[in-house]
Amino acid sequence: MHAGLPVIIQGGMGAAVSDWRLANAVSREGQLGVVSGVALGAILARRLEVGDPGGHVRNALAAFPNEAAAQRIVEKYFIEGGKAADARFAVKPMAKMHTSRKVEELIVAGSFVEVFLAKQGHENSVGINLLEKIQVTTLQSLYGAMLAGVDYVLMGAGIPRYIPGVLDRLSQGLDVELKVDVKGLTDEGDPFIRFSPQQFSGEALGTLNRPNFLAIVSSHVLARMLATKSNGEVNGFVVELPVAGGHNAPPRKKGEFSDDGEPIYGERDIPDLDVIAALGKPFWLAGGYGEPGRVIDALDDGAAGVQVGTAFAYCNESGFTREIKDEVIDKSRDGTLEVYTDAIASPTGFPFKVLQLEDTMSNERVYEKRTRICDLGYLRHAYQRDDNSIGWRCPSEPVEDYVKKGGDIADTIGRKCLCNSLVANVGLPQIHRNGEIEGTLVTSGDDASKVARFSPDGSKQYSAADVINYLLADLPS
Repeated sequence: MHAGLPVIIQGGMGAAVSDWRLANAVSREGQLGVVSGVALGAILARRLEVGDPGGHVRNALAAFPNEAAAQRIVEKYFIEGGKAADARFAVKPMAKMHTSRKVEELIVAGSFVEVFLAKQGHENSVGINLLEKIQVTTLQSLYGAMLAGVDYVLMGAGIPRYIPGVLDRLSQGLDVELKVDVKGLTDEGDPFIRFSPQQFSGEALGTLNRPNFLAIVSSHVLARMLATKSNGEVNGFVVELPVAGGHNAPPRKKGEFSDDGEPIYGERDIPDLDVIAALGKPFWLAGGYGEPGRVIDALDDGAAGVQVGTAFAYCNESGFTREIKDEVIDKSRDGTLEVYTDAIASPTGFPFKVLQLEDTMSNERVYEKRTRICDLGYLRHAYQRDDNSIGWRCPSEPVEDYVKKGGDIADTIGRKCLCNSLVANVGLPQIHRNGEIEGTLVTSGDDASKVARFSPDGSKQYSAADVINYLLADLPS
C-alpha cells in the first residue's frame, strides 16, 4: 500500500448523490470522501428554499469568506419552514460565457458549502469530482472548493489538461481562464471563460492550498498524454473500466452495438496498467472493484487502491431519496435489477449507465410524457453564432429550439434531461408551471445488481462504514 494515500476513493456520483454527508462519513473512516461538484449552485438554492433542515447550509454560509455574497444568497432563497409542496423552485439564471455576479456567487458558494460541510468533525482529506464537459461553471466551482480547503480535485468526462494550471493560479489568487469547446468556432470568436479571485474576494483574498489533481481516464494513452502535456502537475489517476457508473468513455472502436443498442467494448478499451504505472504517479482502479478480493487485485497490480461508487450510492448517507434506495435494494435482492449502457441518453454524447426502473425516465412511456425544457443548462453545448457571439444549445431542450439554433434534429432523438432528473434523484425536483413534476433517472455501475449484499437479512439499511469495512476485510491489519 502507498503510505499516506487512501486505499478507497468514494466515487463522485450525480448531483448531490455524493453529497457532504456521504463524503464526511467516508473521510471520517480515513478514506477519501468525495463530493459531486455538479449543479451545486442549484442544489444550494433549493436546499435553502425547502427550509434548510438542520441549518447546515446557513451555518456553512456563515463561514463563507465573502460575507456580503452569503447574505444576498440567504435573503434571496431561504424560506423559513420551506416552500409549499406544490410551489416551484425559483428560476435560477444559467451560467454562460460572461456569467452575472449573482450567478457566480451562487456557484462559488455552492461548492464552498459542500466541501466545508464534508470537512467538519475530522482532520482527513476530502475531494470534489467535476466533469470536464461541464466547462462553464468549472472555474467558480474550483475556487469555491479551494476556499473551503478541498484536498483533491478529480475530473473526467473529457480531457482536463488545463485544470492543473488553473489550480496553480487559483491557489496564488491569480486570474484564470479556460477554453470552452465551441462548435463552429472561427478566429473571430472568443471561446474563453474567465474568473478573477481578486474581484470576487477583494480584501478577503489570500493564498490557498493547491489540491492534488487526479485525472479520471479510461486509457493509458490519455494518462500518458495528461502526465506529459498538461499545463501543471497531474498528481495521479483514477482508471475507469467500462462497467463503472455514470458517464463512460466511448469505445475505441466506434459504431458497434449489441442487439439491445448498448455500445460494445473490446480489448482496445482495456487500459495497459504497466504503462500507467511507469508514469510514476499513484493510480486507483474503478469499475467492478467493489469486492475485497478485487481491492487486493488492484493493489497487486500496483494501484494505490480503488475508487468505488455504486456500493456507496445506496447507503444511508448518500443523497438518493429513500424511495430510490429501497427500490434498488429490493430489486438487487430479488435479482430483477437491470443496468443499461445508454449510448444516446446523455446530452454530452458519452455513453451513460442507467438503471431500468419503471417510474423513471428509463421507461420510454415516462420519457415521452415529459415536456422538454432546459432550465438548468449544465450540459448545454456552446456554439458560435453568425455574429461571432457564443450561444448555447442542448440536444435535450425543445426540439424546435435546438434546430433553430443550428442543431441537427437527429441529435435530439432519445436525449434525456440529466440536469433535471439527477437533481430530482435527491428529492429536489422542479415543479413546472403546468404542474408537471420532474422525474428521476438513476445512474449506477453494473455492481448495482449486487448492492443487497450490504443489507443482509432483508434490511434496506447500511452505512458508508459498512461498505468500507467490507472492502478492506481481506487487507492485513
